[in-house]
Amino acid sequence: MHDHDIDFERQDRLGFPEFVFGEGKTVEQIGAILDQFRERGVSGLVTRVQPEKGEVLAGAHDDLHHDPVARTLQLGPDHPATESGTVAVCAAGTSDAPVAAEAAKVLRFLGIETATFVDKGVAGIHRLMKALPELKDADVVICIAGFEGALPSVLSGLVHQPIIGVPTSVGYGVAAGGTTALHAMLSSCANGLTVVNIDNGFGAAIAAARILGRKGPRA
Repeated sequence: MHDHDIDFERQDRLGFPEFVFGEGKTVEQIGAILDQFRERGVSGLVTRVQPEKGEVLAGAHDDLHHDPVARTLQLGPDHPATESGTVAVCAAGTSDAPVAAEAAKVLRFLGIETATFVDKGVAGIHRLMKALPELKDADVVICIAGFEGALPSVLSGLVHQPIIGVPTSVGYGVAAGGTTALHAMLSSCANGLTVVNIDNGFGAAIAAARILGRKGPRA
């Protein structure tokens, strides 16, 4: 009997598999959970894996890949590519890289075509304008920013696609661990801007997948 009850039916029910939240779990617990994925012969993705855990597990298993920036641990290959649409992940600064990488990793794992754009924040808005033609080609845009969290509001006034704002915990003092960016995005005057929780690149990726209406591959 397994101690961890994995929802393997989620793929058929919702169109995407269960993901494993690694933070707070021990190396042994993560390893035991991934053994269940192996038994089923399916790929799995663990999010929020601390570097030391990822290194230990990936070092012990050839079928695991650890991404220290995205903080993920992947078992097996990505899901087959879909034709559900494309997602652009646009981050204000390099400091937002872990959140952007997490979102991009989850989307690519699901087989969704994804392009990442970094350093497009309002402090150098000319860089955003240069990337605008490519951003307009995407079907959904995930927009990530810390400090005052202005980028999603600006971008929402420039493109017609659904925008998912992700506030990050990047910033000094009154940025308050991302609370200021979160409140700015929630109170934005940009119509239809959707916002997820602080640093939640994973949640933004799943929201984008739902917007695209993708249907997961069948085992």
